Amino acid sequence: MPQNPRKRAKPSALGVRDRLLDAADRLFYREGVRAVGIDRVLAEADAAKASLYQHFGCKDQLVASYLERRTADARAHIEGYLANTPPSQRALKFFDWVVDWTESKDFRGCPLQHAVSELTDAAHPARAIAHGQREWFKERLLEWSMAAGVKDAKAIARALIVLFDGAVAGSEVDGPQRARDARWMAKKLLAG
Repeated sequence: MPQNPRKRAKPSALGVRDRLLDAADRLFYREGVRAVGIDRVLAEADAAKASLYQHFGCKDQLVASYLERRTADARAHIEGYLANTPPSQRALKFFDWVVDWTESKDFRGCPLQHAVSELTDAAHPARAIAHGQREWFKERLLEWSMAAGVKDAKAIARALIVLFDGAVAGSEVDGPQRARDARWMAKKLLAG
């Protein structure tokens, strides 16, 4: 998910926890959670190993905190993007957001999709964050599909999730045209 454009303080003004999260965010999103070791995060954050353990306990919890922050930012960004859109048009407008995201210069796919594919342990704390975001998406897409007045809003909402997944994964490989294709299909589904 895209990050909300946060105004970040200068690194020297940030606390060590924020520096660790910022470094993890940059490195994990760009290179993957398994490819980046703790020593790289610590070096980029200019932090001691004891700080990592004090604030996060372990790398697994740092990964979960990174995804938690990404999902909170994405939710806020989506809700802000849709705030002035009538409820009946939000499902389709959401796909405009997806297109905008895939066209952004920093787009490198979905951090949740990446992390889940890397973290095979079902008990990993980051997988719980990913599951929570999926539930949030399911609820929003069902709410928006119902507001659009479509027949069988549950089925449409499930199909929109599949379109979202394909749009993001496909755009990472083929470019933003896949997101535009998903928006086109979403419009057809929502029109009945």
